[in-house]
Amino acid sequence: MSPLSAFRRRIPAPDGMSWPHVVIIGGGFAGANAALELRDARVRVTLIDRNIYKTFQPLLYQVATGGLNPGDVTMVLRGLSRKAPNLRVRQGDVVGVDPQRRIVSVEEGGAQTQQIAFDHLIIANGISANYFGTTGARRHAMPMYTRQDATAIRDRIFAELERSTRSDPDDFLHVSIVGGGATGVEVAGALADFRRDELMTMYPELDERVLQIRILQRGKDILKQFEDQKLRDYAADELRERGVELSTGQGVKAVGYDFVVLADDTVLESDITIWAAGTGPEKRVSEWGLPVTGHGALAVEETLQVKGHPGIYAAGDIASLDEPLAQLAQPAIQTGVHAARMVRAEVEGQSLRPFHYTNLGEAATIGRRAAIVVAPGEVAITGTAGWFAWLGIHVMKLMGGRNRRAVTMNLISLYAARSRHQPNPVTGNVDSMRAAREFTEHSNRRRFGPGHQG
Repeated sequence: MSPLSAFRRRIPAPDGMSWPHVVIIGGGFAGANAALELRDARVRVTLIDRNIYKTFQPLLYQVATGGLNPGDVTMVLRGLSRKAPNLRVRQGDVVGVDPQRRIVSVEEGGAQTQQIAFDHLIIANGISANYFGTTGARRHAMPMYTRQDATAIRDRIFAELERSTRSDPDDFLHVSIVGGGATGVEVAGALADFRRDELMTMYPELDERVLQIRILQRGKDILKQFEDQKLRDYAADELRERGVELSTGQGVKAVGYDFVVLADDTVLESDITIWAAGTGPEKRVSEWGLPVTGHGALAVEETLQVKGHPGIYAAGDIASLDEPLAQLAQPAIQTGVHAARMVRAEVEGQSLRPFHYTNLGEAATIGRRAAIVVAPGEVAITGTAGWFAWLGIHVMKLMGGRNRRAVTMNLISLYAARSRHQPNPVTGNVDSMRAAREFTEHSNRRRFGPGHQG
């Protein structure tokens, strides 16, 4: 026997194969925390996700704007086994659920779909970008919901900036962010900070005005999740001070290659359109024979059990309670933990309990030395203190010491004093040659810029 084996905890124990089998679909905030909550239960846990990693989505905007590495905000799901030795992780795409036969169908790349039987099921596969039927949005807008989305946006921004160095000096790069929630505000603020602190050092041949940043918000205010109008106004003022244009009161009804069309038919130039306007469940969930709401989410009891289906629970954004929760990390974490506790209660013969959400406050960052944190009791913190509070909250939510250290050091370095800051954005596959070819090839679709044909 290897000397290392003495240090390894091998769970399930010899009798563990007879333990009830819990399948968790999705390794996000809800699924990962559900798996950890079951670490001491006498159950076998299989966590299925199409990726082998968990993404910390609140910091994806930093990946999209070159502030953080993708690895800084992702953690390998198999690392959860260190704390949950009864957990097994399986990479695959769940394509079906049979609640009567209690089987999950998983596409794993083989010739046949794999059938995985379960005694208890926690569905926590989250949601994806929702374009609300907007013409051209699926083709031309860039969503920002996954790690791949964020890196695609980052590489597109830097490719277009490189192309701009060889283009007409009056051909500005217009970035439109559809949606004025936390994601849209954070992307706009980070881009504005990059323009102010790094652009001219990296691209001295460009005019600072080359990067035009605009938020398109259907409502009259940004950051509607904050009830205090003063906080919304504070965020708007900070963005405007950074040179971000706020276009409010008009939704987007069409997206083209280099333009967006507003509800009143106004056409605005938009070389890169980032979609941060909303999300929704995947359509396949409605085919699983489980009750869904009008928005496609799973209808659950107050215990988080899917209505009419004992032993099957939903957690995170896919779960729809009678009183809806915000699509944020904390509700996902808490529902994931509660769903796991209800599974454990079933296994141990205990009664189920209703879920009660504990509001731990809300936070959003606007940029360097500007953030909003509303703590329990409606205590609001803004400015530099708010930014450090925001940083502390997000670092503590990260899973894994390496991620916490990397994010803390990188963000402090990124937002250090401007006189000592050395521009060093994270980049990937920046292909400005391809961007230039596409710019030319789309001349018949462009409405703006040199050589366009309207």
